[in-house]
Amino acid sequence: MVLSGGHKDYRIGVDVGGTNTDAALMQGANVVASCKTATTPSVEDGVFAAITEVIERSAVSPDDISMLSIGTTHFTNAFVQRLDLDTVGVIRIALPAAKALPPLSGWPSDIAAVIGNHRYMVRGGLQFDGSTNAPLDESSVAEAAKVLRKANIKAVAISGLFAPVNNKLEARARDIVLTEHPDCNVVLSSEIGRIGLLERENAGVMNAALSSLAKTTIAGFKAALDRLDLSSPLYIAQNDGTLKASSFVEKYPVLTFASGPTNSMRGAALLSGLDEAIVCDIGGTTTDLGVLTNGFPRESSTSVDIGGVRTNFRMPDILAIGLGGGSHVRVEDGQVRIGPQSVGYRLHEEALVFGGSTLTATDIAVAAGYADIGDRDRVRHLDDQMVEAAVCEIHRMVEDGVDRIKTNPDPAKLIMVGGGKVLIDRPLAGVSEVITSENADVANAIGASIALISGEVDRVYSYADIGRDQALSEATDEAKRQAQSAGAGADALEVMDVEEVPLSYMPGGAVRVRVKVVGPLAEAGGQ
Repeated sequence: MVLSGGHKDYRIGVDVGGTNTDAALMQGANVVASCKTATTPSVEDGVFAAITEVIERSAVSPDDISMLSIGTTHFTNAFVQRLDLDTVGVIRIALPAAKALPPLSGWPSDIAAVIGNHRYMVRGGLQFDGSTNAPLDESSVAEAAKVLRKANIKAVAISGLFAPVNNKLEARARDIVLTEHPDCNVVLSSEIGRIGLLERENAGVMNAALSSLAKTTIAGFKAALDRLDLSSPLYIAQNDGTLKASSFVEKYPVLTFASGPTNSMRGAALLSGLDEAIVCDIGGTTTDLGVLTNGFPRESSTSVDIGGVRTNFRMPDILAIGLGGGSHVRVEDGQVRIGPQSVGYRLHEEALVFGGSTLTATDIAVAAGYADIGDRDRVRHLDDQMVEAAVCEIHRMVEDGVDRIKTNPDPAKLIMVGGGKVLIDRPLAGVSEVITSENADVANAIGASIALISGEVDRVYSYADIGRDQALSEATDEAKRQAQSAGAGADALEVMDVEEVPLSYMPGGAVRVRVKVVGPLAEAGGQ
């Protein structure tokens, strides 16, 4: 793939994690320079420092940078930790149906308290085929908007029955809300989630709660580019291994959830040359395992729990276990236990090999003789039997994770990435080959740099009315339009995935159709 831009076609990928900010400067599939820096409280400062370091190491001119792509955990961490969230007004278009379970049903009380109690259920909604179930009660929507304006609530989430099939009622409600409350930010559930009212509504509310944080985070990224005098377009990594323009992510930050492991998997695919494999990304606190399918992460086929809230928007199928380089190691009842507690970003202060007082998984790898990190003399006093038991437990935890993420019993190829990959030094049961590379510790930044642009449609069609061919054609065309609006070139779009699920409980030959297309950036990318 050749991207347009600077004549040298250099790209920079950055991954802003909770502990480290990684950067990789790429030319084609080659890593020109890379670095790991400490994540800073200011996203602007951290991104500026990481990009500055890779440019200085490579001596590449900023004028030759054709694209900058950034992956970030800011939005995931904010929701999970209940920090920097907006109060949200929730308007559901569903009455007389769906009255028994009001908005935010099943949400943990702490996060529901942050979102607030501004919830409105109004008459309206559609049938599975897009026909009207009940007309929209426009006066109730307008009244809700007036109340939200008086309460100075500027984030509003709107959801409706079967809105992904036809979002006309959600769109009309948005127009009414903006007429009465023009200063607010409105999120439509149909633009984020899939079929399934409650989970899709949850996704819309989550997205609305991140509105202010998304604006400040994207502004921080752009400020870093301005300081660096970089004129290249800015794109943000999504959780499906593709990119969106920064303006898109400012509107839909939830689509970055779990983008870190996804970036690592895309980077692993490039570094290994494999499109089908299991990827094991070992960080400071957790190990994330996922499956590469056609070079992209396998998506979850079930509802996903994020911070205690069930959602149904696109998410990668990732298994996270409490094993990392900073994981605590202890002996309980004669058994060695590892994690889930971790020293995290304080590894270089608290681990024994760095002069600290906490026994970590990194200390075990050094004591066992297969990791050359820190001062080995500081762990020579450790009991040999305990060290051996800890090494066995580390490898057992990864083996168990591989077994859980696999879909068949055959031995699989395992690509090992992340800074914590030094923890693994022995053959693993269920694994035919362990593959790693020189730049595997910054696979996340590499993955961000090579990502493509995507578009996706997930709707219910009546094959009895329009036929299968027309339904697939309409879905594919809409997915391509979405990809182009996000910055992809029209000439190089490819269909990556088509899924058809007959809905036997619905009349009229109803089939749920999901189509995803991907492609490289158009010549005129932008922020």
